[in-house]
Amino acid sequence: MEFVVEEGKLVHEECSTLILPALSIGNVGQLAVDLLVSSTAAERVGYLDDLNLLPCVGNDAYGPLPCGDIALPLEVYESSSTATTLAQQRSPVAKGMMIKFAENIAEFAASNGKKDVIVLASLDFQRLHNLDLSRGPQVYYLSNTESDGRDDHCERLGFGRLGEYDPEGRCWKYLSSVFDKNNKEELSFPSEDELEDIDYYPSLPFAALFSAFKARGLKVTCLLCYCSEGDNIPDAFLLAEAASKLTGLTPDKFHGEEGGKWRIPYSWKSMYGAPPDMSMF
Repeated sequence: MEFVVEEGKLVHEECSTLILPALSIGNVGQLAVDLLVSSTAAERVGYLDDLNLLPCVGNDAYGPLPCGDIALPLEVYESSSTATTLAQQRSPVAKGMMIKFAENIAEFAASNGKKDVIVLASLDFQRLHNLDLSRGPQVYYLSNTESDGRDDHCERLGFGRLGEYDPEGRCWKYLSSVFDKNNKEELSFPSEDELEDIDYYPSLPFAALFSAFKARGLKVTCLLCYCSEGDNIPDAFLLAEAASKLTGLTPDKFHGEEGGKWRIPYSWKSMYGAPPDMSMF
């Protein structure tokens, strides 16, 4: 993976917190990063070139006017006012290459002075067995602060620990071993036919990223929410707000139209096409 800094741009060492999505159901992590980039007025400083990502190209997602900028598969933004680096992934990882991709991006984070990493991802709502409607939408987390995934700061913020995390489970142990250069134990990941319900969580991209960052000695926290395919904008706000709380960002540092509020990415205006012609009704 090569980090290409755009001409005339500077990389700020103080931006030591990295926030990035893990591709998942509903693309909630990507939408949340879009919202954070737009609201913090983060500036694109470069992009990451990785052979394990499928190629893609598109229009600038944030500017209201065509300025000749194009969106690439994996872009790096910085918000010096919030000391945050945001990586936006716009295309999926090639099949079978998630481990290598996670290893590469963990190397990027470690070699560029990142200290804290926040991974934003979503989980299939059908996997949620203990639904508590009285609490409203719930944010779950997984941290490497404690061996069982627990983190006191996340608990104080009201996030729920991902109870399905089992560091001794076969798939979680495989992920730990594959990123540990000193591990001599030869483990294998189950084939698709051998996967059980308990293997769902470690089979997702966020789990590989979590294990890769953990192996590099970085503090990593995954923020997760359950959702279904469809209009996932509310879920994106949920994760973006959770990431803001975790990093200590306050609304007065955002760049909404009226100040101190979220700024909706311009690309969201056409996310679901034009509204229906009401004269039909």
